[in-house]
Amino acid sequence: MPERFAIYYAPEAIDTLWERAATWLGRDAADGDTFDGPVAGIDRSRLLNLTQSANHYGFHATIKAPMILAEGTDLDQLKAGLAEFAGRHEPVSIGRLKIELLGGFLALIPETQTEALTDFAGRVVEAFDDMRAPMTPKDREQRIAKGLTPRQIELLDGYGYPYVFEEFRFHMTLTDRLAEDDRPAIRSAAETWFGPLLDRDVMLDRLTLFHQSERERPFNRIADYPLGS
Repeated sequence: MPERFAIYYAPEAIDTLWERAATWLGRDAADGDTFDGPVAGIDRSRLLNLTQSANHYGFHATIKAPMILAEGTDLDQLKAGLAEFAGRHEPVSIGRLKIELLGGFLALIPETQTEALTDFAGRVVEAFDDMRAPMTPKDREQRIAKGLTPRQIELLDGYGYPYVFEEFRFHMTLTDRLAEDDRPAIRSAAETWFGPLLDRDVMLDRLTLFHQSERERPFNRIADYPLGS
């Protein structure tokens, strides 16, 4: 399976939010470090079992979902496009974050998602869609099988991902889908672990390029593109 690239937002790799999230997930997608020991009273083995998918993708908010590059497009072109795009756009306020359950998984989301944030994400989706190879029929079928609205299927067919434009919800995933019995304890641990960081405003000040060498391999953070640079 060809390699994939994703355009995400992730905090600077020396930011406390990134460091805490990497420790929580058990893997730092920037340098490959892994972490042992409990987090906020939760046994590491239990936490790893509940964050397998989140660990695989790395801590992030999806802006342009993982994609295979289109024929005739290479990594250098993608990087050049990101640098040019970032230089033309200013940072966007995310505001304060809160911990919420979304479809059964825990995530950090804005207290209020602004129109400016939604619009910016849409601009990224449109700007880089020519670099995306068409999705395979198998990938399309798997997406639709999870349950999509007619509008989401339309967006999936147009942009390779159903949660863009008005369907976009900024979120930074902290767990996989949790069983009902796990939710109270894991949410309490997340609120303890991330709570000290939730009283500050966060800026979407960069686009971050993640890379997956093979479909079963984890995503790694490979480059940052500060906005307004």
